[in-house]
Amino acid sequence: MIFRLSYTLLITVLSPFFLFGLYKTRAGKPKIGSRWREHWGFTPALSYTSKPIWIHAVSVGETIAAIPIIHKLKAQSPQVEIVLTTTTTTGFEQAKKLGDLVTHRYMPLDFPFAIKRFLKVIKPSQLVIMETELWPNTLHYSRLAGVPISLINARLSDKSYCGYAKLKPLIRLVNDCVNQIICQYANDARNFEKLGISPQKLALSGSIKFDITISNDVRKKGKKLRVALGDDRPVWIAASTHAGEDEIVLAAHQKVLDVYKDALLILVPRHPERFTQVKMLAQKNHVTIAHSSNKILSGSTQVYLGDTMGEMLEFLEASDVCFMGGSLLGDKVGGHNLLEPAALAKPTLIGPSYFNFQDITDSLIAQDACKVVRNENELAHCLLTLFNDHSLRSKRGARGHAFVKENTGAVDIIVRHIIQ
Repeated sequence: MIFRLSYTLLITVLSPFFLFGLYKTRAGKPKIGSRWREHWGFTPALSYTSKPIWIHAVSVGETIAAIPIIHKLKAQSPQVEIVLTTTTTTGFEQAKKLGDLVTHRYMPLDFPFAIKRFLKVIKPSQLVIMETELWPNTLHYSRLAGVPISLINARLSDKSYCGYAKLKPLIRLVNDCVNQIICQYANDARNFEKLGISPQKLALSGSIKFDITISNDVRKKGKKLRVALGDDRPVWIAASTHAGEDEIVLAAHQKVLDVYKDALLILVPRHPERFTQVKMLAQKNHVTIAHSSNKILSGSTQVYLGDTMGEMLEFLEASDVCFMGGSLLGDKVGGHNLLEPAALAKPTLIGPSYFNFQDITDSLIAQDACKVVRNENELAHCLLTLFNDHSLRSKRGARGHAFVKENTGAVDIIVRHIIQ
């Protein structure tokens, strides 16, 4: 009780800063409009009376991970209603792709009054939380309402374990409120157990992200884009870059251009609000075209800015090599997922900081499907090595693709736990 009271007072103080960032208008960021009331628990009533499964996915990454689970749930139980909540508007943009399969609502802020109001309107049969989003008031009041709670695709890295180990009251709350935690890997489960979570509440599924389905439509669009980019030129993608990485990527690209004059970089910033900034940065030294401009590319185009949402797979399909961002900034970000480029049989490169995807990345490195680069020189060297050797590119891409195929099945396991 004291812990939750102290926590609620803390978020009351911090909420204006959080809301400022959440609602601040940025280029490329969807606006919430009149739906801001939902963050305060003023949730519109549902059009049906049955109790839905409530799935919470904070933002883009979690929503994308939830999509195959939702498809599987609806395929097995078409009569089941699903309410999908996201906190961010960019998460909502991904949720819209599910159409009528779900009813979208914005997640109420973790204040008691907002959570209780939401629960009273939605009346969920259960709450399924993507990954490790531990909101104390949400957990507490969902349990009081008799709503079973599952954490799925849960991760707990060694670094995160050290942080949570200092929050014993939160862990006791989780152990009391959560019915099951479906972990990605054995190391995640071990860390939860070390924190004090009851072993009988822990299960393993593998990562949802292995269950990747690349549609024929995506492949066709990617191949069409590649024709537009140029079939015979070297093309690489720097995916999900963060502030501070773009300069390194562009410097490496210049070194590649010194050898391959027609090389092309597809540069895709992680956050849409950075699109304009990154475009200006690229234009300083390179002929740059934005994807959204629909301009005709020429042989002189050196940088192609991926400044639209939801088309990463098409950009990857159009590339020869993928460098994954969020990995050259020390411990600030911890990398991003390499499974999508691996599923498309693309050889991958990543910086030394990838603790958020430690197991996956280490496995791809062990399979010789991925190489670690520490700076612009190493990035340029590895790119040139791969561009010089088509056979090497094919072998590394094939190894990554095989690794993904060998580890599919998490979605089936998770859905069995949800509908048991």
